[in-house]
Amino acid sequence: MPLALYTVILTQIHSSNKVVQIFGTINMSVYSSQRIALIGLGTIGISMAALHLSRESNIVDVFDTRPDFEQYIHKTLPIYMSELPSPNTDPRSSPESQPSTSLVASLVSSGRLRIHSTLESACASATIVQEQGPENVDWKQTTWTRIEAVAPSSAHFWTSTSGIAASIQQAKMQDKSRLLVVHPFNPPNIMPLLEIVPAPETSAERVEFAREYFSLPGSRHRPVVIRKEIPGFVGNRLAFALLREACYLVQEDVVDAKDLDTILMASLGPRWAGNGVFESYQYGGGEGGISSFLNKLGGTMQTIWDGQGRINVEGDERTEWKEKVIAQVNEAYGTVSAEQIQIKEARLKDIIGIQMKDYNRHGPEV
Repeated sequence: MPLALYTVILTQIHSSNKVVQIFGTINMSVYSSQRIALIGLGTIGISMAALHLSRESNIVDVFDTRPDFEQYIHKTLPIYMSELPSPNTDPRSSPESQPSTSLVASLVSSGRLRIHSTLESACASATIVQEQGPENVDWKQTTWTRIEAVAPSSAHFWTSTSGIAASIQQAKMQDKSRLLVVHPFNPPNIMPLLEIVPAPETSAERVEFAREYFSLPGSRHRPVVIRKEIPGFVGNRLAFALLREACYLVQEDVVDAKDLDTILMASLGPRWAGNGVFESYQYGGGEGGISSFLNKLGGTMQTIWDGQGRINVEGDERTEWKEKVIAQVNEAYGTVSAEQIQIKEARLKDIIGIQMKDYNRHGPEV
């Protein structure tokens, strides 16, 4: 049955303090309390549990096959809950007092967090089922068949896969319109991006529900609907394209690994964090925008594109770069410590905090 859609009036307060009424078609059910079943509570799953629980009206059911699951939840969930600032909190701040394990006990006693010993009981009353299991096609297809058999017929099905398309996962399902990908970017407890990737058979209403759910006021996420399935989605394709050229440049002794990182952090990193790729080149072209930029530098761009490196990660050919890159990265950075991870995450929070000030001021498109 199609989801009920209603026309509502949204108000947006601009910096001028004028109130502008925006008419839009909004799926009212995203504003209702949700009952979310999370299947698989690794790094991504526990991050999503914290996110869903940060909305006080939600109930979250969790299931994982690990033998120490309940103890793991009590120990780990408070750490991820502490990473989620409230809408009025500076996202760059590091909490002075992290939620203790008593937080989980409180959530359980209130009925907002329910720890299950079977997948079937976790999904039985769900409005949303979100899966974060192994990256294995057979496992995912079998799991979705089991979920479909017990979850309410109206429930939304989301997979947090890193690369297995929804169209592959839904192959054995009866109703293929319910499943789509909700792919977070690592580390998922900090990074705002969520790639929403439907299969051709996913219904438009279910895609819009997912987008609106992660766009609610106070959400720290920036959901983007990917219009067609493609391996790696979009974020990873861009990241791996850059990584390939970086490895090629190190292999050819153009630059070493540490200096390459310096180049990125001192140029493209801050530029793209501020404006993104296309917006940057629109500005770079001056009054003529990106059209002028391409006309002026098209020849240079083509020469560089034609000369970009071709290397492989697997196979017997063009893999000699790996030993050199690994050795240089290990020499530059050594074994990653917990302190280094904290420093990196603090830096990410600073950057995202600055971004969010501008993003919240202008607001996502309705």
